[in-house]
Amino acid sequence: MALSEVAIYNLALQKLEAQRVASVDEDSTNAIECNACYAHLRDLELRKYNWNFARKRATLAPSSVTPDFDYDYAFPVPSDFLRLLPLNTYELDWRIENHEGQVCILTNDGTSLEINYIARITNTGLFDPCFEEMLACKIADHLCGRITGSNTKKKDVRADYQIAKADARRLNAFENISEEPPEDSWVAERR
Repeated sequence: MALSEVAIYNLALQKLEAQRVASVDEDSTNAIECNACYAHLRDLELRKYNWNFARKRATLAPSSVTPDFDYDYAFPVPSDFLRLLPLNTYELDWRIENHEGQVCILTNDGTSLEINYIARITNTGLFDPCFEEMLACKIADHLCGRITGSNTKKKDVRADYQIAKADARRLNAFENISEEPPEDSWVAERR
C-alpha cells in the first residue's frame, strides 16, 4: 500500500526520532520543515534515475515560433517534464533549450516528436515502496541538522539513504529487460 505525503514525512521524522506530524498543513516546526523540502527533494530524486513508475511517453507538437538559427523546430516539453530519456533514433540531432520562455527540444527533424521522459510524479500512490523509503531517508538526511543537531545521527541517516537508494535502483532495474549492447566492431569484422 502506497504511503501518503504525511506518511513519508513521518517515516523521515521517525528515522530522526523526532515528533511525528498529523497533517502536511500542521503548524509545527517538523511539518513546516518537511513541507519546505519535500517537493524539491522528490523532484531531485525522480530526476536522478530512470524510475519505472515515473517514465512517460508523449508526442510533442512544434511551437509556432521557430528557433532563430541552427534548428527548424522547437518542441515544448510537457509541464510534468523532469528529464528526457534517450530518443528513439540516434540519428536525430537535438538540443534542450529555453525557447520563447519555455523549455523545448530543438531539432531539424519532423513535424512531431515522440519522447520518453521522467515525469514529476506528485501522486504518492504511484510511488514504488522502495522509492518511498529512499525519499524518506533523503528527507531525514536533509533535515537532520535542523531537527536534531546531531552529527552522529546525520551519518546514520546518510548511510540509511545510501542503502535505500542502492536497493531501490537495483529492484527498479530488475523490472526492465536488458538492452542488447552494440556489437563490438572487432568481433563483427571477424565474422
